[in-house]
Amino acid sequence: MMKSFHIAIDLGASGGRVALGWLENNKLEVQILHRFWNGSTPIRAALYWDMIGLWREIRFGLSLAAARAKELGGVVSSLGVDSWAVDYALLDEFDNFIDGVRCYRDPRTQGVMEAVNISRENIFAISGLQFLPFNTLYQVLATPKAYLERAKTLLLVPDLLHFWLTGKKVCERTNASTTQFYDATTGNWAFGLLEQLGLPHHFLPKIVEAGTNLGLLEPSLAKELGLEQAVLIAVGTHDTASAVAATPLTDSSSAYISSGTWSLVGLETQAAVLSPAALEFNLTNEAGVYGTNRLLKNVMGLWILQECRRAWDNPDWEVLYQEAQNAKSIGQINPDDPRYLHPGLDMPARVVADLGEGTFSRGEMVRCVLESLAAKYALVIKQLEQVTKIEVKTIFVVGGGSQVMLLNQLTANTSGKTVIAGMTDATLNGNLVLQLEALEQIPLGYGRQLTRLSHSFRHFYPQGAA
Repeated sequence: MMKSFHIAIDLGASGGRVALGWLENNKLEVQILHRFWNGSTPIRAALYWDMIGLWREIRFGLSLAAARAKELGGVVSSLGVDSWAVDYALLDEFDNFIDGVRCYRDPRTQGVMEAVNISRENIFAISGLQFLPFNTLYQVLATPKAYLERAKTLLLVPDLLHFWLTGKKVCERTNASTTQFYDATTGNWAFGLLEQLGLPHHFLPKIVEAGTNLGLLEPSLAKELGLEQAVLIAVGTHDTASAVAATPLTDSSSAYISSGTWSLVGLETQAAVLSPAALEFNLTNEAGVYGTNRLLKNVMGLWILQECRRAWDNPDWEVLYQEAQNAKSIGQINPDDPRYLHPGLDMPARVVADLGEGTFSRGEMVRCVLESLAAKYALVIKQLEQVTKIEVKTIFVVGGGSQVMLLNQLTANTSGKTVIAGMTDATLNGNLVLQLEALEQIPLGYGRQLTRLSHSFRHFYPQGAA
Protein backbone atom coordinates (compact mmCIF):
# COMPACT_ATOMS: atom_id res chain seq x y z
CA MET A 1 0.00 0.00 0.00
CA MET A 2 1.13 3.54 -0.72
CA LYS A 3 2.00 5.71 2.27
CA SER A 4 -0.87 7.99 3.30
CA PHE A 5 -0.28 11.73 3.60
CA HIS A 6 -2.53 14.47 4.93
CA ILE A 7 -2.63 18.24 4.36
CA ALA A 8 -3.39 20.84 7.01
CA ILE A 9 -4.39 24.35 5.95
CA ASP A 10 -4.07 26.76 8.87
CA LEU A 11 -5.10 30.41 8.53
CA GLY A 12 -4.24 32.88 11.26
CA ALA A 13 -4.86 36.59 11.52
CA SER A 14 -1.25 37.37 10.58
CA GLY A 15 -0.33 34.48 8.29
CA GLY A 16 -1.25 31.17 6.78
CA ARG A 17 0.44 27.80 6.35
CA VAL A 18 0.00 24.67 4.33
CA ALA A 19 1.65 21.60 5.84
CA LEU A 20 2.00 17.92 5.02
CA GLY A 21 1.67 15.34 7.79
CA TRP A 22 2.14 11.60 8.02
CA LEU A 23 2.77 8.80 10.50
CA GLU A 24 6.37 7.62 10.82
CA ASN A 25 7.71 5.29 13.52
CA ASN A 26 4.66 5.88 15.75
CA LYS A 27 5.13 9.65 15.60
CA LEU A 28 3.44 12.42 13.67
CA GLU A 29 5.76 14.06 11.15
CA VAL A 30 4.80 17.56 10.04
CA GLN A 31 6.46 19.48 7.22
CA ILE A 32 5.39 23.05 6.52
CA LEU A 33 5.62 23.56 2.76
CA HIS A 34 4.17 27.01 2.26
CA ARG A 35 3.89 30.09 4.46
CA PHE A 36 2.16 33.27 3.41
CA TRP A 37 1.25 36.63 4.90
CA ASN A 38 -2.24 37.54 5.99
CA GLY A 39 -3.65 40.80 7.28
CA SER A 40 -6.58 43.12 6.93
CA THR A 41 -6.74 45.63 4.09
CA PRO A 42 -8.37 49.03 4.57
CA ILE A 43 -10.84 50.05 1.87
CA ARG A 44 -12.30 53.47 2.53
CA ALA A 45 -13.39 53.26 6.20
CA ALA A 46 -13.61 49.46 6.37
CA LEU A 47 -11.20 46.54 6.96
CA TYR A 48 -11.41 43.46 4.74
CA TRP A 49 -9.64 40.13 4.46
CA ASP A 50 -8.17 39.32 1.05
CA MET A 51 -9.94 35.98 0.63
CA ILE A 52 -9.12 35.72 -3.07
CA GLY A 53 -5.43 36.22 -2.30
CA LEU A 54 -5.60 33.62 0.48
CA TRP A 55 -7.31 31.18 -1.89
CA ARG A 56 -4.52 31.68 -4.42
CA GLU A 57 -1.89 30.94 -1.75
CA ILE A 58 -3.81 27.88 -0.52
CA ARG A 59 -4.05 26.45 -4.04
CA PHE A 60 -0.32 26.90 -4.49
CA GLY A 61 0.36 25.23 -1.14
CA LEU A 62 -1.91 22.31 -2.04
CA SER A 63 -0.05 21.73 -5.30
CA LEU A 64 3.26 21.74 -3.41
CA ALA A 65 1.90 19.23 -0.89
CA ALA A 66 0.60 16.90 -3.57
CA ALA A 67 3.99 16.98 -5.31
CA ARG A 68 5.86 16.39 -2.06
CA ALA A 69 3.69 13.40 -1.15
CA LYS A 70 4.44 11.91 -4.55
CA GLU A 71 8.17 12.47 -4.02
CA LEU A 72 7.94 10.59 -0.73
CA GLY A 73 6.25 7.66 -2.44
CA GLY A 74 2.73 8.21 -1.24
CA VAL A 75 -0.60 9.83 -1.94
CA VAL A 76 -2.61 12.56 -0.19
CA SER A 77 -5.61 10.92 1.45
CA SER A 78 -7.19 13.94 3.13
CA LEU A 79 -6.98 17.61 3.94
CA GLY A 80 -8.45 19.87 6.62
CA VAL A 81 -8.92 23.61 7.11
CA ASP A 82 -8.85 25.69 10.28
CA SER A 83 -8.84 29.45 10.79
CA TRP A 84 -9.60 32.24 13.21
CA ALA A 85 -13.22 32.54 14.33
CA VAL A 86 -16.21 34.91 14.04
CA ASP A 87 -15.65 36.36 10.53
CA TYR A 88 -17.91 35.30 7.68
CA ALA A 89 -18.99 35.73 4.08
CA LEU A 90 -22.50 36.41 2.87
CA LEU A 91 -23.13 34.78 -0.52
CA ASP A 92 -25.87 35.74 -2.96
CA GLU A 93 -27.99 33.49 -5.17
CA PHE A 94 -25.01 33.07 -7.52
CA ASP A 95 -22.65 32.18 -4.64
CA ASN A 96 -20.81 35.48 -5.05
CA PHE A 97 -19.73 37.75 -2.21
CA ILE A 98 -22.03 40.38 -0.78
CA ASP A 99 -19.60 43.00 0.60
CA GLY A 100 -16.62 40.62 0.92
CA VAL A 101 -15.29 39.29 4.23
CA ARG A 102 -14.90 41.98 6.87
CA CYS A 103 -12.14 41.76 9.49
CA TYR A 104 -13.23 41.45 13.12
CA ARG A 105 -11.20 44.61 13.86
CA ASP A 106 -13.42 46.58 11.47
CA PRO A 107 -14.81 49.67 13.25
CA ARG A 108 -18.41 49.04 12.18
CA THR A 109 -19.19 47.16 15.40
CA GLN A 110 -18.28 50.01 17.73
CA GLY A 111 -21.18 50.56 20.13
CA VAL A 112 -23.30 47.74 18.65
CA MET A 113 -22.87 45.33 21.56
CA GLU A 114 -23.82 48.02 24.08
CA ALA A 115 -26.96 48.94 22.11
CA VAL A 116 -28.47 45.44 22.13
CA ASN A 117 -31.81 45.55 24.00
CA ILE A 118 -31.68 41.97 25.31
CA SER A 119 -30.00 41.48 28.67
CA ARG A 120 -26.60 39.90 28.85
CA GLU A 121 -28.00 37.36 31.27
CA ASN A 122 -30.45 36.13 28.63
CA ILE A 123 -27.89 36.07 25.82
CA PHE A 124 -25.35 34.24 28.00
CA ALA A 125 -27.95 31.70 29.13
CA ILE A 126 -28.42 30.75 25.47
CA SER A 127 -24.96 31.11 23.94
CA GLY A 128 -22.64 30.85 26.95
CA LEU A 129 -20.29 33.13 25.05
CA GLN A 130 -17.96 35.85 26.21
CA PHE A 131 -19.09 39.37 25.33
CA LEU A 132 -16.69 40.80 22.78
CA PRO A 133 -17.56 43.64 20.38
CA PHE A 134 -16.45 41.67 17.31
CA ASN A 135 -18.53 38.52 17.91
CA THR A 136 -20.37 37.44 14.77
CA LEU A 137 -23.68 38.47 16.33
CA TYR A 138 -22.63 42.13 16.49
CA GLN A 139 -21.07 42.00 13.03
CA VAL A 140 -24.37 40.74 11.63
CA LEU A 141 -26.27 43.45 13.54
CA ALA A 142 -23.93 46.03 11.95
CA THR A 143 -24.60 44.67 8.45
CA PRO A 144 -27.12 46.53 6.27
CA LYS A 145 -30.49 44.78 6.32
CA ALA A 146 -30.56 44.79 2.51
CA TYR A 147 -27.45 42.60 2.48
CA LEU A 148 -28.96 40.16 4.98
CA GLU A 149 -32.23 39.89 3.08
CA ARG A 150 -30.41 39.28 -0.19
CA ALA A 151 -28.03 36.68 1.26
CA LYS A 152 -28.66 33.03 0.50
CA THR A 153 -25.84 31.61 2.61
CA LEU A 154 -23.65 32.68 5.54
CA LEU A 155 -20.35 30.81 5.77
CA LEU A 156 -17.63 31.32 8.35
CA VAL A 157 -14.12 31.57 6.88
CA PRO A 158 -13.17 27.85 6.97
CA ASP A 159 -16.66 26.87 5.80
CA LEU A 160 -16.24 29.21 2.83
CA LEU A 161 -13.04 27.36 1.92
CA HIS A 162 -14.87 24.04 2.35
CA PHE A 163 -17.41 25.30 -0.20
CA TRP A 164 -14.75 26.38 -2.67
CA LEU A 165 -13.00 23.01 -2.29
CA THR A 166 -15.99 20.66 -2.44
CA GLY A 167 -19.16 22.60 -3.20
CA LYS A 168 -20.59 21.67 0.25
CA LYS A 169 -22.25 24.43 2.28
CA VAL A 170 -22.11 23.47 5.96
CA CYS A 171 -20.83 24.99 9.19
CA GLU A 172 -18.57 22.98 11.49
CA ARG A 173 -19.63 23.04 15.13
CA THR A 174 -16.51 24.41 16.89
CA ASN A 175 -16.59 27.57 14.78
CA ALA A 176 -20.39 27.87 14.85
CA SER A 177 -20.14 28.06 18.64
CA THR A 178 -18.10 31.30 18.44
CA THR A 179 -20.88 33.31 16.76
CA GLN A 180 -22.96 34.10 19.88
CA PHE A 181 -26.07 32.91 18.04
CA TYR A 182 -25.35 29.22 18.64
CA ASP A 183 -27.33 27.56 21.43
CA ALA A 184 -24.83 25.95 23.81
CA THR A 185 -27.51 23.70 25.28
CA THR A 186 -29.31 22.39 22.19
CA GLY A 187 -26.31 22.43 19.84
CA ASN A 188 -28.27 24.22 17.11
CA TRP A 189 -28.52 27.80 15.89
CA ALA A 190 -30.26 30.11 18.37
CA PHE A 191 -33.09 30.99 16.00
CA GLY A 192 -35.20 32.52 18.77
CA LEU A 193 -32.44 34.92 19.81
CA LEU A 194 -31.97 36.10 16.23
CA GLU A 195 -35.71 36.66 15.87
CA GLN A 196 -35.80 38.70 19.09
CA LEU A 197 -33.10 40.91 17.58
CA GLY A 198 -35.00 41.28 14.32
CA LEU A 199 -32.41 39.36 12.35
CA PRO A 200 -33.16 36.87 9.56
CA HIS A 201 -31.67 33.38 9.74
CA HIS A 202 -32.66 31.79 6.43
CA PHE A 203 -29.01 31.86 5.35
CA LEU A 204 -27.62 29.69 8.16
CA PRO A 205 -26.30 26.31 6.93
CA LYS A 206 -26.48 22.90 8.55
CA ILE A 207 -24.09 22.37 11.48
CA VAL A 208 -21.78 19.35 11.23
CA GLU A 209 -19.46 17.74 13.76
CA ALA A 210 -15.69 17.98 13.77
CA GLY A 211 -14.44 14.86 12.02
CA THR A 212 -17.16 14.87 9.34
CA ASN A 213 -16.00 13.60 5.96
CA LEU A 214 -17.16 16.14 3.36
CA GLY A 215 -16.08 13.96 0.44
CA LEU A 216 -13.81 14.39 -2.55
CA LEU A 217 -12.73 17.75 -3.93
CA GLU A 218 -14.44 19.28 -6.96
CA PRO A 219 -13.23 17.08 -9.87
CA SER A 220 -11.62 19.83 -11.96
CA LEU A 221 -9.85 21.29 -8.93
CA ALA A 222 -8.69 17.87 -7.71
CA LYS A 223 -7.25 17.06 -11.14
CA GLU A 224 -5.49 20.42 -11.42
CA LEU A 225 -3.87 20.06 -7.99
CA GLY A 226 -3.12 16.34 -8.17
CA LEU A 227 -5.48 15.52 -5.29
CA GLU A 228 -7.91 13.14 -6.98
CA GLN A 229 -7.91 10.71 -4.03
CA ALA A 230 -8.09 13.27 -1.21
CA VAL A 231 -11.22 13.80 0.87
CA LEU A 232 -11.91 16.93 2.87
CA ILE A 233 -12.37 16.40 6.60
CA ALA A 234 -14.13 19.09 8.63
CA VAL A 235 -11.59 19.21 11.45
CA GLY A 236 -11.95 21.50 14.46
CA THR A 237 -12.20 24.44 12.09
CA HIS A 238 -11.78 27.01 14.84
CA ASP A 239 -8.00 27.06 15.19
CA THR A 240 -8.21 26.99 18.98
CA ALA A 241 -10.35 23.85 18.84
CA SER A 242 -7.69 22.10 16.78
CA ALA A 243 -4.90 23.40 19.04
CA VAL A 244 -6.64 22.12 22.19
CA ALA A 245 -7.37 18.78 20.51
CA ALA A 246 -3.60 18.34 20.11
CA THR A 247 -2.60 19.61 23.57
CA PRO A 248 -1.61 16.62 25.74
CA LEU A 249 -3.74 17.56 28.75
CA THR A 250 -3.28 14.92 31.43
CA ASP A 251 -6.56 15.34 33.34
CA SER A 252 -9.22 17.87 34.32
CA SER A 253 -6.69 19.81 36.44
CA SER A 254 -4.69 20.75 33.33
CA ALA A 255 -5.39 24.19 31.91
CA TYR A 256 -4.22 25.37 28.51
CA ILE A 257 -3.05 28.58 26.90
CA SER A 258 -3.11 28.63 23.13
CA SER A 259 -0.69 31.50 22.77
CA GLY A 260 -0.28 33.64 19.69
CA THR A 261 -1.78 36.91 18.45
CA TRP A 262 -4.54 36.04 20.90
CA SER A 263 -4.12 34.00 24.06
CA LEU A 264 -6.93 31.55 24.78
CA VAL A 265 -6.79 30.56 28.44
CA GLY A 266 -9.08 27.75 29.49
CA LEU A 267 -10.13 24.33 30.73
CA GLU A 268 -11.79 21.46 28.93
CA THR A 269 -15.15 20.55 30.46
CA GLN A 270 -17.86 18.05 29.58
CA ALA A 271 -20.63 20.64 29.31
CA ALA A 272 -21.11 24.37 28.99
CA VAL A 273 -20.78 26.31 32.26
CA LEU A 274 -23.60 28.87 32.27
CA SER A 275 -23.48 30.01 35.90
CA PRO A 276 -23.79 33.63 37.06
CA ALA A 277 -20.12 33.53 38.08
CA ALA A 278 -19.07 32.53 34.54
CA LEU A 279 -21.07 35.48 33.19
CA GLU A 280 -19.61 37.83 35.81
CA PHE A 281 -16.06 36.85 34.79
CA ASN A 282 -16.99 37.15 31.09
CA LEU A 283 -15.85 33.59 30.41
CA THR A 284 -16.81 31.85 27.20
CA ASN A 285 -18.04 28.37 26.29
CA GLU A 286 -16.99 27.10 22.89
CA ALA A 287 -17.64 23.68 21.45
CA GLY A 288 -14.65 21.36 21.46
CA VAL A 289 -14.19 18.21 19.43
CA TYR A 290 -15.98 14.98 20.31
CA GLY A 291 -18.67 16.63 22.39
CA THR A 292 -16.38 18.48 24.79
CA ASN A 293 -16.67 22.10 25.89
CA ARG A 294 -13.90 24.65 26.07
CA LEU A 295 -14.43 27.03 28.99
CA LEU A 296 -12.01 29.86 28.39
CA LYS A 297 -11.30 33.52 28.08
CA ASN A 298 -9.83 35.44 25.15
CA VAL A 299 -6.87 37.55 26.24
CA MET A 300 -5.30 40.01 23.82
CA GLY A 301 -2.08 37.97 23.57
CA LEU A 302 1.05 38.96 21.65
CA TRP A 303 -0.89 41.33 19.39
CA ILE A 304 0.26 44.39 21.36
CA LEU A 305 3.92 43.41 20.96
CA GLN A 306 3.41 42.56 17.28
CA GLU A 307 2.15 46.08 16.63
CA CYS A 308 4.87 47.65 18.81
CA ARG A 309 7.50 45.67 16.90
CA ARG A 310 6.04 46.93 13.62
CA ALA A 311 6.32 50.50 14.91
CA TRP A 312 9.96 49.81 15.85
CA ASP A 313 10.82 48.70 12.27
CA ASN A 314 10.60 44.96 13.02
CA PRO A 315 13.67 44.16 15.13
CA ASP A 316 14.43 40.49 15.73
CA TRP A 317 12.14 38.91 18.34
CA GLU A 318 15.08 37.39 20.22
CA VAL A 319 16.65 40.85 20.56
CA LEU A 320 13.42 42.25 22.01
CA TYR A 321 13.03 39.39 24.48
CA GLN A 322 16.65 39.67 25.61
CA GLU A 323 16.16 43.40 26.19
CA ALA A 324 13.05 42.58 28.24
CA GLN A 325 14.99 39.97 30.25
CA ASN A 326 17.53 42.62 31.25
CA ALA A 327 15.00 45.41 31.84
CA LYS A 328 13.46 46.52 35.10
CA SER A 329 9.74 46.32 35.76
CA ILE A 330 7.84 49.55 35.10
CA GLY A 331 4.32 48.41 36.00
CA GLN A 332 1.46 46.70 34.23
CA ILE A 333 -1.32 47.47 31.78
CA ASN A 334 -4.62 45.72 31.12
CA PRO A 335 -3.91 43.95 27.80
CA ASP A 336 -7.66 43.66 27.17
CA ASP A 337 -8.26 47.40 27.31
CA PRO A 338 -10.22 48.34 24.15
CA ARG A 339 -7.50 50.86 23.24
CA TYR A 340 -5.32 47.94 22.11
CA LEU A 341 -7.84 46.24 19.83
CA HIS A 342 -7.21 48.15 16.61
CA PRO A 343 -3.99 48.14 14.57
CA GLY A 344 -1.71 51.15 14.39
CA LEU A 345 1.89 52.31 14.50
CA ASP A 346 0.99 54.31 17.61
CA MET A 347 0.76 51.13 19.73
CA PRO A 348 3.90 52.02 21.79
CA ALA A 349 2.37 55.43 22.51
CA ARG A 350 -0.86 53.76 23.69
CA VAL A 351 1.13 51.65 26.15
CA VAL A 352 2.98 54.71 27.45
CA ALA A 353 -0.29 56.63 27.85
CA ASP A 354 -1.78 53.68 29.73
CA LEU A 355 1.17 53.71 32.12
CA GLY A 356 0.58 57.39 32.83
CA GLU A 357 3.20 58.92 30.55
CA GLY A 358 6.96 58.70 31.00
CA THR A 359 10.07 57.73 29.10
CA PHE A 360 10.68 54.00 28.83
CA SER A 361 13.17 51.88 26.96
CA ARG A 362 12.05 49.36 24.39
CA GLY A 363 13.04 46.50 26.69
CA GLU A 364 11.05 47.97 29.58
CA MET A 365 7.95 48.22 27.42
CA VAL A 366 8.29 44.63 26.19
CA ARG A 367 8.74 43.44 29.77
CA CYS A 368 5.69 45.45 30.82
CA VAL A 369 3.51 43.73 28.20
CA LEU A 370 4.83 40.25 29.11
CA GLU A 371 4.31 40.84 32.85
CA SER A 372 0.82 42.13 32.11
CA LEU A 373 -0.04 39.05 30.07
CA ALA A 374 1.26 36.72 32.79
CA ALA A 375 -0.81 38.58 35.40
CA LYS A 376 -3.93 38.33 33.22
CA TYR A 377 -3.34 34.62 32.65
CA ALA A 378 -3.07 34.09 36.43
CA LEU A 379 -6.29 36.05 37.01
CA VAL A 380 -8.20 33.99 34.43
CA ILE A 381 -6.89 30.74 35.92
CA LYS A 382 -8.21 31.83 39.34
CA GLN A 383 -11.60 32.63 37.80
CA LEU A 384 -11.73 29.25 36.08
CA GLU A 385 -10.91 27.53 39.36
CA GLN A 386 -13.64 29.46 41.16
CA VAL A 387 -16.29 28.69 38.53
CA THR A 388 -15.49 24.98 38.10
CA LYS A 389 -14.26 24.14 41.64
CA ILE A 390 -11.24 22.50 39.97
CA GLU A 391 -7.76 23.19 41.31
CA VAL A 392 -5.48 23.76 38.35
CA LYS A 393 -2.10 22.11 38.81
CA THR A 394 -0.47 22.51 35.41
CA ILE A 395 -0.80 24.95 32.53
CA PHE A 396 0.06 23.71 29.04
CA VAL A 397 1.23 26.53 26.75
CA VAL A 398 1.13 25.74 23.03
CA GLY A 399 1.41 27.82 19.89
CA GLY A 400 3.93 30.47 18.93
CA GLY A 401 3.93 32.01 22.41
CA SER A 402 5.29 28.76 23.87
CA GLN A 403 8.69 29.86 22.55
CA VAL A 404 8.77 33.02 24.69
CA MET A 405 10.76 31.70 27.63
CA LEU A 406 10.43 34.85 29.73
CA LEU A 407 6.64 34.85 29.37
CA ASN A 408 6.46 31.17 30.34
CA GLN A 409 8.53 31.78 33.47
CA LEU A 410 6.53 34.88 34.40
CA THR A 411 3.32 32.87 33.95
CA ALA A 412 4.61 30.17 36.31
CA ASN A 413 5.74 32.77 38.86
CA THR A 414 2.52 34.77 38.78
CA SER A 415 0.09 31.84 38.77
CA GLY A 416 2.04 29.61 41.14
CA LYS A 417 1.46 26.71 38.72
CA THR A 418 3.81 24.49 36.74
CA VAL A 419 3.92 25.61 33.11
CA ILE A 420 4.59 23.01 30.40
CA ALA A 421 5.41 24.68 27.08
CA GLY A 422 5.99 23.35 23.60
CA MET A 423 4.45 22.37 20.27
CA THR A 424 4.56 25.72 18.50
CA ASP A 425 2.47 24.26 15.68
CA ALA A 426 -0.32 22.93 17.91
CA THR A 427 -3.05 23.96 15.49
CA LEU A 428 -1.44 22.10 12.59
CA ASN A 429 -0.98 19.04 14.77
CA GLY A 430 -4.60 19.10 15.94
CA ASN A 431 -5.83 19.56 12.38
CA LEU A 432 -3.80 16.51 11.28
CA VAL A 433 -4.65 14.17 14.17
CA LEU A 434 -8.37 14.84 13.65
CA GLN A 435 -7.96 13.80 10.02
CA LEU A 436 -6.13 10.63 11.10
CA GLU A 437 -8.87 9.80 13.60
CA ALA A 438 -11.65 10.51 11.08
CA LEU A 439 -10.02 8.11 8.59
CA GLU A 440 -9.46 5.53 11.37
CA GLN A 441 -5.71 5.56 10.82
CA ILE A 442 -5.33 6.04 14.57
CA PRO A 443 -7.89 5.16 17.28
CA LEU A 444 -10.44 7.80 18.21
CA GLY A 445 -9.03 9.92 21.03
CA TYR A 446 -5.43 8.80 20.47
CA GLY A 447 -4.38 12.17 19.04
CA ARG A 448 -3.12 13.63 22.31
CA GLN A 449 -0.97 10.62 23.05
CA LEU A 450 0.44 10.86 19.54
CA THR A 451 1.39 14.53 19.95
CA ARG A 452 2.93 13.78 23.36
CA LEU A 453 5.15 11.18 21.71
CA SER A 454 5.95 13.45 18.78
CA HIS A 455 7.08 16.61 20.61
CA SER A 456 9.31 17.73 23.44
CA PHE A 457 8.00 20.04 26.16
CA ARG A 458 9.84 22.31 28.59
CA HIS A 459 8.80 22.70 32.24
CA PHE A 460 8.79 26.01 34.13
CA TYR A 461 8.35 26.00 37.89
CA PRO A 462 7.25 28.94 40.06
CA GLN A 463 10.05 31.07 41.41
CA GLY A 464 9.70 33.68 44.16
CA ALA A 465 6.49 35.21 45.43
CA ALA A 466 3.49 35.12 43.14
